[in-house]
Amino acid sequence: MKKIILSLVLVASVLTACKSEKKEKLAVNDVVEFEAIAAEKYNVDIATSVLNWKGTKPLGAHDGVVSLKSGSLVIEKNELVEGEFIINMSSIANVDMKGTDGAGKIEGHLKSADFFDVAKYPTSKFVITNVEENEDGKLAVTGNLKIKDVTKSITIPATISTKAGVTTFKSDIFNINRTDFNVRYGSKSFFDNLKDKFIDDIMEMSFVVKTKA
Repeated sequence: MKKIILSLVLVASVLTACKSEKKEKLAVNDVVEFEAIAAEKYNVDIATSVLNWKGTKPLGAHDGVVSLKSGSLVIEKNELVEGEFIINMSSIANVDMKGTDGAGKIEGHLKSADFFDVAKYPTSKFVITNVEENEDGKLAVTGNLKIKDVTKSITIPATISTKAGVTTFKSDIFNINRTDFNVRYGSKSFFDNLKDKFIDDIMEMSFVVKTKA
């Protein structure tokens, strides 16, 4: 009997640990009012800058990239003071199935009205409104993220470095709840009877943004 009780306690502990590892979304807040500096506008190299994304579901996951349409990073005394990234939503690309018909189907679906409705909302945007340095040397970068017709303030961890005249802004992976931005297709939060056909609300994202040399 003692062995059975001990086994039940062990199973409960494992299940609790698994729940604690569940991906957490970033806190979203009201938009921060911000007036950007005109200097250093459009100094981002869109050929080498990218927004990475990953979406998950019970039967697997897909990841990919989205290119920037334009952007700027303003550096003063070797410190990031502001920035703006305009994201070209028509460039959504699937990486894990690249070169297959499956990739084309995923890209088409993501661009459709079911997801990001690229015909209506051709761009998304991230505007940096505040930068603070943490004790570990990383930056806490707060900015207004606009996807479709919704803009929310989020704070993401990032680093910035300069080499050979090129400044690189690189964020850690951060999680957003896509339904906060009116992307609700396949969400259990809005639709019943999806069984294992649902798509997780939480999406992973990360930025790699470089300036022109």
